[in-house]
Amino acid sequence: MTEPSNSQASTTKLVLASSSRWRRELLDRLQLPYQCYSPDIDETPHSGETPHALVHRLALSKANAVAHRFPHHCIIGSDQVAVFEGDILGKPHTKTKARANLSRFSGQRVTFLTGLALLDTRHQRHQVHVEPFEVVFRHLSAQEIENYVAKEQPLDSAGSFRMEGLGIALFEKLEGRDPNALIGLPLIALCDMLRQAGLDPLGAS
Repeated sequence: MTEPSNSQASTTKLVLASSSRWRRELLDRLQLPYQCYSPDIDETPHSGETPHALVHRLALSKANAVAHRFPHHCIIGSDQVAVFEGDILGKPHTKTKARANLSRFSGQRVTFLTGLALLDTRHQRHQVHVEPFEVVFRHLSAQEIENYVAKEQPLDSAGSFRMEGLGIALFEKLEGRDPNALIGLPLIALCDMLRQAGLDPLGAS
């Protein structure tokens, strides 16, 4: 089921292939009319697939998954993973896994990769970008980790934290071009893609 945002669906030419309210809140900042449609894809990594290749593939797959419903639109797909000591870490899904992840991250540097795709079904073209961002975690006590997971329950967030909430209290330092990528939608790269597709956020209304 589609959900119009900022405009009526009849005038919408932009689609966000996501059910994430955090990505919706980020996209709202660009003040462009859009609608949402949740994709249904298998996010399991392929054997031997690198983190970069994984988020690249999943971002484009999400956009492609809804393309048949929107033949004259630009569709945004995005996906994110955390990478630590060679492991690809997605959503923890359980409190136990979230606590275990944060215990591993304590005092360490973790890389986040966010895949971003813009599929233009009007012209059968696509753009894909992978945005890196690094986070240095504070040295966290077991009680701090327990309290954080209990308060925010970041079970559906890659890396087991929510940058847009209390997660900021976990960090010593953030390093990267676009902090929005940590929330799930790198807006600087997206603006570049939209301009190339003729949907300039600063263009004439």
